[in-house]
Amino acid sequence: QVQLVESGGGLVQAGGSLRLSCAASGRTFSSYVMGWFRQAPGKEREFVAGISRNGGGTRYADSVKGRFTISRDNVAKTVYLQMNSLKPEDTAVYYCAADVTHSILVLTSRSEYNYWGQGTQVTVSS
Repeated sequence: QVQLVESGGGLVQAGGSLRLSCAASGRTFSSYVMGWFRQAPGKEREFVAGISRNGGGTRYADSVKGRFTISRDNVAKTVYLQMNSLKPEDTAVYYCAADVTHSILVLTSRSEYNYWGQGTQVTVSS
């Protein structure tokens, strides 16, 4: 069983920054592929960013490329999402996700992730 706990969400003005954190349980965090997804009201949950087990590989949704950065600390068992130049359309609940099947790829599909956090709200005002 893997537990994921997100933090760092909040209210920020357009152009501002936030850093989300996701703390994971489990003894083999370094073997998990990690990802961030988001869900805005009335919309499907969508991929934001993913990172490989050792952090050497990352992928981003086109809508956040150049503004968001995903990273991880395998000693601290934490994955981060640095969000800069935030826009009102980034407003959503942000979810952390883990794949524990030892994939060597960076995963971008919801169905490929096994565990999810409870989400943290990010609101960007114009």
